[in-house]
Amino acid sequence: MNILEYETIQETKTHGKPDFPFNIYPCSIPTDFSCVPVHWHNDMEIIYIKKGQGRIARDLTSYTVFAGDIVLISPGQLHGIEQSPGHTIEYENIIFQLHMLMSQQGDLCTEQFLKPLLHQQFLLPPVISADTEGYTALAACLDEMDCYNCHENPFRTLALKSSIFRFLYLLFSQYPDSYTCKTRPKSLDHMKVILKYIENHYQETLSVKMLADISGFSCSHFMKFFKQNMGVSFIEYRNDYRLTMAARMLSVSTDTVAVIAQEAGFENLSYFNRVFKRKYGVTPTCYRKGR
Repeated sequence: MNILEYETIQETKTHGKPDFPFNIYPCSIPTDFSCVPVHWHNDMEIIYIKKGQGRIARDLTSYTVFAGDIVLISPGQLHGIEQSPGHTIEYENIIFQLHMLMSQQGDLCTEQFLKPLLHQQFLLPPVISADTEGYTALAACLDEMDCYNCHENPFRTLALKSSIFRFLYLLFSQYPDSYTCKTRPKSLDHMKVILKYIENHYQETLSVKMLADISGFSCSHFMKFFKQNMGVSFIEYRNDYRLTMAARMLSVSTDTVAVIAQEAGFENLSYFNRVFKRKYGVTPTCYRKGR
């Protein structure tokens, strides 16, 4: 299970298709899953908070978000989501590939806006709140997308594309500071390599030396670099990531706890049961029964 499968497994609305890569799906933390670990992908993502309160990390900076907030994730940006203590958070994920908006031969719109956005040359505002200038028009575009996506008709793709283009127009015209090329810290590129490797190989043996070699660091420098950027040690992050995936598998799979523990990367079942209870407050079996 990779992170996109993890996020979209509860999807109830129209799925994206190869010829129209656009998704909208509702998510709830902790109802659907306990959190979304920090990760990245090549899609544009808009997170539209519907209820509750949570924390969203974008490029290793954390923001508190509330109902109504719009969070912007450019292709390739690191991001993760969790609830605030004592709160739930419900949101819609709007995910699409910028390529669906681009001209095959290239045009002014593609060259001036879409390609720079795809390659993270623009730094979009992280959170647009209801009291921010221009919010109402942007939120209306997202509501339109939601409405169009719920109804199959021959003109649905045109309607969705028009709403996306209008959203991007409003974004750039109302937030001109975004329309400036930015230089990303190299540390973010190193973290992307590390976190993507963990995402794709968390079921396997993952040692400090292995990740240090992949990132081109010595073991001591890697451990220091990871802790400075993520706020936790590599081992803590690795185990927490595995537990998060195990909790998701317990919710959707009929496999035994022993099988799920192994699939999540835990070789020792008693150790898995112990650390799972420490994180979630219940045993894996009780967690599954409570879903």
